[in-house]
Amino acid sequence: MNYGNKVNGFRSSESANGSRDVWSCKDSDSSSADHLVVMVHGILGSSADWKFGAERFVKELPDKVFVHCSEKNMFKLTLDGVDVMGERLADEVLEVIQRKSNLRKISFVAHSVGGLVARYAIGRLYRAPTRETTKDSSTNTCKGDLKGTIGGLEAMNFITVATPHLGSRGNKQVPFLFGVPAFEKAANCVIHLIFRRTGRHLFLNDDDEGKPPLLKRMLEDYGDLYFMSALRTFTRRVLYSNVCYDHIVGWRTSCIRLDNELPKWEENFIGKYPHIVYEEHCKACDADQAESISAEDDGSDKLEGELVRGLSRVSWEKIDVSFHRSRQKFAAHSIIQVKDQVVHIEGADIIQHMIDHFLT
Repeated sequence: MNYGNKVNGFRSSESANGSRDVWSCKDSDSSSADHLVVMVHGILGSSADWKFGAERFVKELPDKVFVHCSEKNMFKLTLDGVDVMGERLADEVLEVIQRKSNLRKISFVAHSVGGLVARYAIGRLYRAPTRETTKDSSTNTCKGDLKGTIGGLEAMNFITVATPHLGSRGNKQVPFLFGVPAFEKAANCVIHLIFRRTGRHLFLNDDDEGKPPLLKRMLEDYGDLYFMSALRTFTRRVLYSNVCYDHIVGWRTSCIRLDNELPKWEENFIGKYPHIVYEEHCKACDADQAESISAEDDGSDKLEGELVRGLSRVSWEKIDVSFHRSRQKFAAHSIIQVKDQVVHIEGADIIQHMIDHFLT
């Protein structure tokens, strides 16, 4: 058995393939930690990208969580497509569950494209409700638990950080293109040459055997992939989004809002978390409400409106973040994750916010 390296109250181990597990060094804590937290990196990333976040989670919740930083899609493998990466991640999660027999709950924390990969993976991992029959002595009737699971575990928190849920093809969805239509049109034509299959998925120009774009398919349960049923199974769904200076993923696509829904945030700083400028708890929309979301013409791409409408059928906690006063503000896409605990440490309050609101 690999007991890992002991550092500052927790142990960590790294596999030959690069996966990283982090847990409490106290036997009493590690034996009671039954909540698997799967951390997923973004494009061209690695398991090391979540090192700070993983260690902070275990330090704050030592007897609750066992953290696994995914390694099946590192570096160039992130160019293989959201679906291929999602299948790999699903297999990886099942391997961890089989290896850790005491696990009872599961959560995901995913950065950038990793959020889309995690959404695909949970669609594969979803297990339909099974009636566990128990007899109610007061009524002499049977009651059943009809809640689905993710890989057989209770689904708790699904958290994405600067994830392009609406794709990257809309106006200003990739900020470094400056919102110039000619640049955005050109990017749509050549993105597959740079980011291959993943680029096609992000710009919604994939056409697999005449099927709709993958991100549109992920709005429903599609074939044997239960994308929306899986998303609904989680007790919480949370979006952390950069409102500015993220030149990779735009605010609108990461917070699942239309342009006319973006809030004013300039002076809305929250004390304990200085970089959080706005919070909103959005209830799930029914069919009529969802239709009204796209009925208002705000100039958005039609498909973008469909994605907003589809994803609004579940509730979301939306946390808007700004590093506009930071010296490293142009690295906002990495700061929000604390990808490097020296260079990007200003994002530590975002990780702390995750932990403070985390359902265990």
